[in-house]
Amino acid sequence: MAEIARIAVLGTGVIGASWASLFAAAGLEVSLYDPAPDNRERVLRFVEAAAPVLAALGKPFAGQSDRLRFCADPAEAVESVDFVQENLPERLELKHAAYARIEPVLVPGAIIGSSTSGLKLSAMQEGLRDPGRLIIAHPFNPPHLIPLVELLGNAQTAPGVLDRAQAFYEGIGKVCIRLNKEATGHVANRLQAALWREAIHLAVEGVASVGDIDKAIAYGPGLRWAVMGPSTLFHLAGGSGGMQGFCDHLGAPMESWWAALGSPHLTPEVVETLVAGVNSAVAGESLAELATRRDRAILAMLLARKDG
Repeated sequence: MAEIARIAVLGTGVIGASWASLFAAAGLEVSLYDPAPDNRERVLRFVEAAAPVLAALGKPFAGQSDRLRFCADPAEAVESVDFVQENLPERLELKHAAYARIEPVLVPGAIIGSSTSGLKLSAMQEGLRDPGRLIIAHPFNPPHLIPLVELLGNAQTAPGVLDRAQAFYEGIGKVCIRLNKEATGHVANRLQAALWREAIHLAVEGVASVGDIDKAIAYGPGLRWAVMGPSTLFHLAGGSGGMQGFCDHLGAPMESWWAALGSPHLTPEVVETLVAGVNSAVAGESLAELATRRDRAILAMLLARKDG
């Protein structure tokens, strides 16, 4: 099949609007569907807000909005497209209903990449006569800024679909990983869930405040994790022995820390502790201000990695 140039975005909430911004900035023709009455205005506001970040990443804004076509029906949106980025709510019946609407008009070879963070690929494929074209293509929010895409196929996935999807995403600047099997929450969300669980445990046990625990990550290992993953970093920490040396010398202490990790639950009391702790840490900074500060810092790191 020819190079992917025409995209449909189904579902234009925060994730879908972010995808649409990236696709349009990459020079692709994008058709969009969402049943919300304010769909067009909301997406255009998002695209305008995302433009400075995308321009800094080498994807200028000029003409970006002209590449967006808003459709009243999902079948209209997917006509003649090469790729469908599906971002519908995490309800299997809604996804199946949408697949039934779009499948009759999809061109041969068109791929559907679902942004789902929690549904199983095999369950979603049950909504298609041709399940081989559907894969999981889970981004990290916001997709126009964070490079990661987690890809998953299975035994029903048609040959070459994952390769084509990965080539497409990498061609617009994404960094892809492949899951070899289904896992609830995929990879990145499971890792951050594990870290947050221990952060909550430390807070409710009174070891440190919510704000200081966040600082421990942001000004400690988080800086290293922005460059390399934990296994590679521990390989470095092992000196001349690399990972083997690290395990030989520090493996036992690490295991003793694992044994002491907590298993908190989000009871009303724990949630109250977290809410109060975060409110204290942000010191009146609004959600919009926090998001802007986050995105500027992430952009600076991405640009530094690109230059390096």
